[in-house]
Amino acid sequence: MVVSSLKSLTRWLKSRCAAGLIALVKFYQRGISPLLGPSCRFQPTCSEYMIGAIGKYGPIRGTLKGIWRILRCHPFNRGGADPP
Repeated sequence: MVVSSLKSLTRWLKSRCAAGLIALVKFYQRGISPLLGPSCRFQPTCSEYMIGAIGKYGPIRGTLKGIWRILRCHPFNRGGADPP
């Protein structure tokens, strides 16, 4: 019973953490990105990739994959299609 309660708590914490991270990315998409203009070299954009990666891999691994993607998004990288 204790183990199932801990698993439920862990699942709940992961989902809340993921929801918070996704909310931050959506705030960036709606509030900050329009001021900066389009600059992402990839499809989907880095912020869309981050949301997809968090949904697919969870908050920790998804965020790390998103950060790695952002680090690769620079003028010397050709970009292109790169799904999460």
